[in-house]
Amino acid sequence: MFKKILIANRGEIACRVIKTARKMGIATVAVYSDADRQALHVSMADEAVHIGPAPANQSYIVIDRIMDAVRATGAEAVHPGYGFLSENPKFAAALEEAGVSFVGPPKGAIEAMGDKITSKKIAQEAGVSTVPGYMGLIESADEAVRIAGEIGYPVMIKASAGGGGKGMRIAWSDAEAREGFQSSKNEAAASFGDDRIFIEKFVTQPRHIEIQVLADSHGNAVHLNERECSIQRRNQKVVEEAPSPFLDAKTRAAMGAQAVALAQAVDYASAGTVEFIVDGDKNFYFLEMNTRLQVEHPVTELTTGIDLVEHMIRIAAGERLAMSQDDIGIHGWAIENRLYAEDPYRNFLPSIGRLTRYRPPAERAAGPMLTGGTWPGDAPAGDTAIRNDTGVFEGGEISMYYDPMIAKLCTWGDTRAAALETMRTALDAFEVEGIGHNLPFLSAVMDHPRFISGDITTAFIEEEYEGGFDGARLDDEALHRVAAACAAMNRVAEIRRARVSGRMDNHERRVGEDWVATLQGESFALRIAAEPGGATVTFADGRAMHVSGDWTPGNALAVLDVDGTPLVMKVGKITHGFRIRTRGADLAVHVRTPRQAELAALMPEKLPPDTSRMLLCPMPGLVVKIDVAEGDEVQEGQPLCTVEAMKMENILRAERKAIVARVNAAAGDSLAVDDVIMEFE
Repeated sequence: MFKKILIANRGEIACRVIKTARKMGIATVAVYSDADRQALHVSMADEAVHIGPAPANQSYIVIDRIMDAVRATGAEAVHPGYGFLSENPKFAAALEEAGVSFVGPPKGAIEAMGDKITSKKIAQEAGVSTVPGYMGLIESADEAVRIAGEIGYPVMIKASAGGGGKGMRIAWSDAEAREGFQSSKNEAAASFGDDRIFIEKFVTQPRHIEIQVLADSHGNAVHLNERECSIQRRNQKVVEEAPSPFLDAKTRAAMGAQAVALAQAVDYASAGTVEFIVDGDKNFYFLEMNTRLQVEHPVTELTTGIDLVEHMIRIAAGERLAMSQDDIGIHGWAIENRLYAEDPYRNFLPSIGRLTRYRPPAERAAGPMLTGGTWPGDAPAGDTAIRNDTGVFEGGEISMYYDPMIAKLCTWGDTRAAALETMRTALDAFEVEGIGHNLPFLSAVMDHPRFISGDITTAFIEEEYEGGFDGARLDDEALHRVAAACAAMNRVAEIRRARVSGRMDNHERRVGEDWVATLQGESFALRIAAEPGGATVTFADGRAMHVSGDWTPGNALAVLDVDGTPLVMKVGKITHGFRIRTRGADLAVHVRTPRQAELAALMPEKLPPDTSRMLLCPMPGLVVKIDVAEGDEVQEGQPLCTVEAMKMENILRAERKAIVARVNAAAGDSLAVDDVIMEFE
């Protein structure tokens, strides 16, 4: 077995690999750029080597810099994680030439499967069903438009060397095909150093379901069941689960058999994933094979008890697989939510800055291990687990140079309902401050009736959040629970204030019983009565709720019990109440005396400033190009400029017909949130 492994990656995946290597008694080497000097993966590793400036194309994807680090540290093997060099055959070849083991598949398999055009041809030859498309390289936008028309809209424009949603666009018209071709090429070149593009038919109402495979260099291969990855935004996975709530045993077996056959056809040896599009009739079509570890691998580990990273390392060391297909089962259910530095209230645009608060829920193991391992048998009924794979820490920086993912929160339960309820509470308990993030959106998805029922497709977010996301609205029962909880918390705060001010010895008697809670546009008159271990809140309609918990003023998290049901809320102080965040809702909850509530209702509403004649930068980023000039007349939907952030190009468009009065930015400028890019007459 190897004594020292270098991880040619950063962030949460580097930390993830380090955990398993440590468990195996293997020393680790981290690499880092200027932006990552203080990163978590650097502090976790036994050694760390600086490899260059912040941009990935000057550090993490420069093969020579990684090889220098390998030679300097004497590492015997390299784990590439995902992204960066993980599917680059030139990197695998460089390691082979240097006599260093690559913790991944042979370079021939990477070349065959890593290129989406080649892999699709091989899949067809192996008898795997594939999506119709054009497998040749496309040289120009005009050619892309012609091919798209022949295939028939809608089409998917994809980077041949792509992954993770980068270099991918859906086109429904000639104009979108032309625009998408150029944007895909630009993103592909920036992310992978390879701007080749191909086009295939976009299957409407699809599910994205993938099969995890493991294969060794001795001809043995197994599949580890499926992962449902249909909740996507901009072709980037957001929520994954295992198993799929849609597949039956027959379809699972057929997809698994095809995935294994494809792996064996290219002499695959390592962990890999075969991705399929599945329609409503359970017909499935090959999309691509990812010749690396997937972001969503934890849900497979949690439902099989198999540590994928450990097996990748053992396979790279020449060992045989320790299991057969008959040994692979499905134990319970697991769900993964990807926490991104993306602001859902700004159309999910990237957000960067310092994590002034980062407090994930406490991890806990149940039947499965937190990072895989032998399944120890059936977990006790009702047992659950929480796992959080992350590469950040409180006080750390979220950089504009890399992927916006902060963490992967995973929960496990013996049923889907148990895993889902555990996830809801874990999301509510996850504290992140200082940047925009998608926690509220994830919570809203977990409560969405379609997701709860499993009736989802890759169009779920587009269909259910067509106008964007502006926060969840709580139903009547949830509103009453939050109102009762805030009334009880207000009572605790009032007692504290009375004690500090020294108003009277009997502080409780000085706190009134009658209050009005206002939230989500509704007001509830209520009466609160102190009781041992909490308080009972009675509403005007006679509804009564008992609230208990140990929240104290100043705590940013309230873990309460309302009538026997857990309620977890993030808490901030506002005048006469609290800012409450729970279940995807962001609420200003005012708790006032009846007289204060009466007067507050007479106060005029403060209107926001008028920015309708300005184009504001929605996120920190780099201006790629300006499409208009001063004096130009622009039409609704017309591109105005392109801003790049976190390796993604964002085209900003005119909201209405107007004349450009002033352009305040130029290509190459770095902008902050709400910088004025241009003004209109």
